[in-house]
Amino acid sequence: MIVPLASATPAAAQARTLAYVTNAFSGTVSVIDTATNTVTATIPVGSRPEGVAVTPDGTRVYVANSDGTTVSVISTASNAVTATITVGRGPRGVAITPDGTRAYVTNSISGTVSVISTATNTVTATVSVGMAPRGVAVGSSVYVANPGSNTVSVIDIASNTVTATIDVGTFPQGVAVNPDSAYVTNTNDGTVSVIDAAGNGIAATIPVGSSPLGVAAALVGGANVYVTNATSPGTVSVINSASNTVTATIPVGSLPQGVAVIPDASRVYVTNVGSDTVSVIDSAANAVTATVNVGDGPVAVAIGTIPVLEQPRIATTLTLKAEEKKKEKGQDGRGVMAGGGLALKARLTTGGEPVDGKPIEFTTDSVSLCTDTTDSRGHAFCKVPRRYDDEACYTATFAGDATHGPSTATACTRNHHGRPAPAVG
Repeated sequence: MIVPLASATPAAAQARTLAYVTNAFSGTVSVIDTATNTVTATIPVGSRPEGVAVTPDGTRVYVANSDGTTVSVISTASNAVTATITVGRGPRGVAITPDGTRAYVTNSISGTVSVISTATNTVTATVSVGMAPRGVAVGSSVYVANPGSNTVSVIDIASNTVTATIDVGTFPQGVAVNPDSAYVTNTNDGTVSVIDAAGNGIAATIPVGSSPLGVAAALVGGANVYVTNATSPGTVSVINSASNTVTATIPVGSLPQGVAVIPDASRVYVTNVGSDTVSVIDSAANAVTATVNVGDGPVAVAIGTIPVLEQPRIATTLTLKAEEKKKEKGQDGRGVMAGGGLALKARLTTGGEPVDGKPIEFTTDSVSLCTDTTDSRGHAFCKVPRRYDDEACYTATFAGDATHGPSTATACTRNHHGRPAPAVG
């Protein structure tokens, strides 16, 4: 009998680290592959997109469209907007909880924060905060920078209520968190306020460059904090979070604003609004190692580990025949088996078409007999000694490769009066 088995191997999950950049003046999001620092997609979203955040599982990106009342939800699998959520007026910042269940969006004109359920993409709560809220970050609590009132609102995640209001510097805009602190950029006085997450007090005030805007905190690799200084001109201050001191100042592009750190903290990505580029900083060298052209007016950047589903491997079909080798005349004139055995012939196809150049292993009772490579007709051959069991079975196996799924086939012969029976099937 012949038992062919076609197989389409299930897709394997891999992951890539991608940066999502909002281009405010072109109404798009640029997707940068951080492995190559090239733009792999440009996605149309709403009007004047600013804040951006990636869900922890890497499947969706939330974009605040500041010229209106919407948030665009992008599927990372399709690089397309799959939902548009109505929030408050002038949405500017967006941050997602560590468990991925909620997104917090600051509405600068409404003076509120919209709480979005990521399961349903609907607003489940609206929280009143300070004046003209902009930056937002989520740690053990939600921290909202209110430049209109020079404060930071602290929102309890469980109750979605403001539990503290903290006075900081002048015109606070950006906010980032690590496990111990929240870092707030005070644009008009060139400082960063460090908030103690445990007590909500100001632990330090750090002078940085001129007009600090964006801030990002690395969680590994020394746990530095990176601050964009828009008019220094064009620099990033590196803060040591242990000492709360600036340890380096890195020149970047024109009017840097957004900043994000990749998960291993080896590189930092900075959006330059004035030059329509993203600067890539090597965090070990504190130097720009690449510059990526993006859309018009890149404002913010978020980085996520994005699952990538490989294309399913092509299903293959393998068939096998066990044929008696032709008899030849012996010296005494009687017929004998040439080589005394069988010819095993396998054929590998996909969709009925031959597949060449693939290794086929022939076995019997799990013992390897030989391996042959398929020819242009998809055939592979193996000559084996004849077995005189009541039934002898032979198996051909293609293990599969990166593009083709595995398959196997079996052929059996039965002994009738010392002669092999024709292959069954």
